[in-house]
Amino acid sequence: MKVSVLGAGAWGTALAVLAARRGHQVALWTRRAELADALAASRENTDYLPGVTLGPAITPTASLLDAAGGVLLLVVPAQHLRRLCMRLRDVPGAPVICAKGIEVESGALMSEVVGDALPERPLAVLSGPNFAAEVARDLPAAATVAVSEPALGEAVATALGGPTFRPYVTDDVIGAQIGGALKNVLAIACGIAAGRGFGDNARAALITRGLAEISRLAVALGGRPETIMGLSGVGDVTLTCTSTQSRNYALGLALGGGETMESLMRGRITVAEGVATARAVAQLAARSGVDMPIARATYALLHEGADLESTIGAVLSRPFRNEADRR
Repeated sequence: MKVSVLGAGAWGTALAVLAARRGHQVALWTRRAELADALAASRENTDYLPGVTLGPAITPTASLLDAAGGVLLLVVPAQHLRRLCMRLRDVPGAPVICAKGIEVESGALMSEVVGDALPERPLAVLSGPNFAAEVARDLPAAATVAVSEPALGEAVATALGGPTFRPYVTDDVIGAQIGGALKNVLAIACGIAAGRGFGDNARAALITRGLAEISRLAVALGGRPETIMGLSGVGDVTLTCTSTQSRNYALGLALGGGETMESLMRGRITVAEGVATARAVAQLAARSGVDMPIARATYALLHEGADLESTIGAVLSRPFRNEADRR
């Protein structure tokens, strides 16, 4: 099978290594010709995934036509996905969305972005608790493949699945995306709490109440609550809210420790998707009438210059409520 990975960051590179390990011919596309040349020459992505060798089955390229056909793994940052899809209108292949986030400008989920730009193509969403470096090193992991057409789910599972990478298929495309996007916002909140020295009890409470918020929004948008209890929900939340390998958790940790957003964003080459997603979630929650105090507070800290201590105090002083309250 031909597999084309569009996006040569850490996760895209890891997926290319994974697909090649499964015996497929893999095109690894980057928009920068100089990066494609460097990858081809050194057989290593030193900027994003150092120490991982790109095998002979992986062909780095800056040409989308060279990457055409087969399964198209879309692994660019969420806010750049629409632009890529517009360029893919004449490129054959079934898109598999590996980006996690919500488009800020429109509030659209990634499946809606792809559906708008590439109508009538079957699509899938790959999400779950996966750090790129561990997948590239062939350590055990699992993921969710959310599909509207079962045949594409089987194709993705065949292309990527094996003893150390276990794909589980669902038809809840919306729920899988909400979990994968909002866990980044929650990871920033957990990082902030850790940076303030609030302890493990606070992190457990944030994770649990954050999952309640994620579930409320998923249901409001047509997803299922049980999906949020799966790999693309609680699995991804558990991973990203507890490890400094998570860019979002690490950013929150630095914020909680007193650093500013301006200093943290200066000169970054990797993307903490939760920063943009926090803005989109605040808009989407307001539009859907869903109460999301943790997400809203995180948005205020990231984008409105809110005071850290008073924002935390406001969250902690909210009225007590029934845990089963779904509002």
